[in-house]
Amino acid sequence: MYILMGNTSTNDMKNTTWILLASLALASCAGSRKGNKGEKKDDRPNIVLILADDLGYSDLGCYGGEIRTPNLDSLAANGLRFTRFYNTSRCCPTRASLLTGLYNQQAGIGEMTHARQEPGYLGALGPNTVTLAEVLRSAGYRTAMSGKWHVSNTIEQPTREAQLKWLNHQASHPYFSPVEQYPVNRGFEEYFGNIFGVVDFFDPFSLVSGTKAIDNVPAGYYHTDAINDSAVAYINAFGKGNAPFFLYVAHTAPHWPLQAPPEDIARYENTYTAGWDAIRQARYEKMIAQGVIDPKTTSLSPRVNPALTWEKNPHQAWDARAMAVHAAMVDRMDQGIGRIIEALRASGELDNTLIVFLSDNGASPENCMRYGPGFDRPGQTRDGRKIHYPVDKGVLPGPQTTFASIGERWANVVNTPYQYAKAQSYEGGVRTPMIAFWPKGISGKGASPGRWAM
Repeated sequence: MYILMGNTSTNDMKNTTWILLASLALASCAGSRKGNKGEKKDDRPNIVLILADDLGYSDLGCYGGEIRTPNLDSLAANGLRFTRFYNTSRCCPTRASLLTGLYNQQAGIGEMTHARQEPGYLGALGPNTVTLAEVLRSAGYRTAMSGKWHVSNTIEQPTREAQLKWLNHQASHPYFSPVEQYPVNRGFEEYFGNIFGVVDFFDPFSLVSGTKAIDNVPAGYYHTDAINDSAVAYINAFGKGNAPFFLYVAHTAPHWPLQAPPEDIARYENTYTAGWDAIRQARYEKMIAQGVIDPKTTSLSPRVNPALTWEKNPHQAWDARAMAVHAAMVDRMDQGIGRIIEALRASGELDNTLIVFLSDNGASPENCMRYGPGFDRPGQTRDGRKIHYPVDKGVLPGPQTTFASIGERWANVVNTPYQYAKAQSYEGGVRTPMIAFWPKGISGKGASPGRWAM
């Protein structure tokens, strides 16, 4: 593996970042093979890859945000905090590149997961690809994944009515995509998570264990917790063996719908009442103080749609609540990452585990309320309660019975200091946080490399 920091072009970085991550994983394969019980433990590093969904550049505390993320902040302080890391600006294309080390079109997902009869737009990982899990498993690693897959063809029912019954948990079907495209058939020994991209956090659609659809979730279920706790269970199991392990933890947070436990939302009840401009300016100033950005070269970009000021915003209460829920979702994810770190420490694996944290793209400017139910968005909960899509912002976000998103103005704040957002090839869409932590293998703790390229 080679990491160069210097005058590498932005386009080169976008094109080679994913290949670098694959190279990093492959480099770890040099060494002894898996030993049998009683033999010397394989000393190759474990790899834990944690992916957030629609997390903005400045959301984490160590990137200028006001959201409480002490566990990720600690990883950055004791590892590397990258400041010029790039993605493909969209969920499944980024995941395809991340898993294969290829351009997303080469991997088969040039856009989303609808199948087309074009090599670059198969909507699923193509037959020409191998995943990190497949390569590492062949090299003697144990492999497991928890969370969002979203790199396989999504199956739809023939009518909207039938699709909604399925989404509402009022009908059952065995598979959510072709089973040969499931994670356990692409290198992962164990898998728990959602096959589709968008899910209800309290009762997620397309939830599977291995290849078996999960028909019910227990009371008090919250998907972010389940993803992290499944990762902890894999660590506890793998840590008892001789082989190193590769664990892919693919979160759905903080992607819409805005849903979080009330106690987490309460922490941010008054945080965002100051409005878009005040939060954005505070993040920018904190980023400068932390050394994330240099004000001589990086100014605060113009705010999106500035004609509406916070003072004249008729939906202040709703908008402040929406951002509070977003913050709560990030906070909850960090809490679970703390449990992953503790599990590694308790098993004696932390020092020789490479933890990589990143986001698939910048924050989303989408107004998911205007779409309403259909395709991947339910109309009712399992017990028949109506799910609101509050276009008029008449129902507050947070509970299971609302599907809402932060919208373009808060997305602009979350992506401070850059302009635009997810699905747009500007810095706000393609530049996101990345943290690398490996006590045994990384020196220069707390450093902030400017670029990552081969």
